[in-house]
Amino acid sequence: MKVVLQRVSSASVTIDEQVVADIQNGLLVLVGIEDADTTDDIDWLVGKITQIRIFDDMDKVMNLSIQDIDGDIIVVSQFTLHAATKKGNRPSYIKASKPEIAIPIYENFVKKLEIKMGKKVQTGVFGADMKVQLLNDGPVTILMDSKKRD
Repeated sequence: MKVVLQRVSSASVTIDEQVVADIQNGLLVLVGIEDADTTDDIDWLVGKITQIRIFDDMDKVMNLSIQDIDGDIIVVSQFTLHAATKKGNRPSYIKASKPEIAIPIYENFVKKLEIKMGKKVQTGVFGADMKVQLLNDGPVTILMDSKKRD
């Protein structure tokens, strides 16, 4: 699994002019799923996402986690994170999982985030044409790949 974490002052997801997710102060998590992803990948990412210290403490040092600040999370599926751009000018998405594989993994990922956070995690709608709006705070953007873990 690949994720892009964006520390946000606000974020929202709109589908067909209807807001389906809306947060202040927290994380926008874009997630890309491939066939090889397992519960081990989910567990590792959930642990990292909830414990990574990228929020400012009172001294303006990034020393607090999303849990420390009681922030909110929006998770948005984004198969384009698995784009292969080595050949030509049209990206290939061959590594991205088809919906029948990706949806259960995505739902499990969201459920485990909710358990770890102890509250509801907002989401977009898998496979929908979404308009994602965010005010990146910092900006702070972190890339994570559960296959590389570096």
